[in-house]
Amino acid sequence: MNQTEEKLIIASIPENISSVENYVESICSEYEIDDSVFGNILISLTEAVNNAIIHGNKRNPEKFVTISHSLENYPKTLIIKIKDEGDGFNYMNLPDPTAPENIEMIGGRGVFLIKQLADVVIFSDKGETIELQFRI
Repeated sequence: MNQTEEKLIIASIPENISSVENYVESICSEYEIDDSVFGNILISLTEAVNNAIIHGNKRNPEKFVTISHSLENYPKTLIIKIKDEGDGFNYMNLPDPTAPENIEMIGGRGVFLIKQLADVVIFSDKGETIELQFRI
């Protein structure tokens, strides 16, 4: 059973990523989420929103990123969805950032990092939507 879904909608301006921390703090306070999970949620969500703004919506301030969350009670799981208005991407064919040829690259670690920190990661809508699940 899911509780009511709440949303945060931001314009695709990189500076708007700062609103993510307040959003995560609010969620963690609302659901009394342990501090040990807070960092994983914050980093994962920040990376996902950053990717949505920069890669999905191409920093177009007329396009928006929608962040929503809900709580599933059995097992107790926080579900966060991030949706952009871009064209999607091939999330099945991302370069491995741990491969020797990619180790020194500056970018390309966001999805890898998200997959390490969230308990479940689901892409949908051709990659326009990413769902992050955290057991709490």
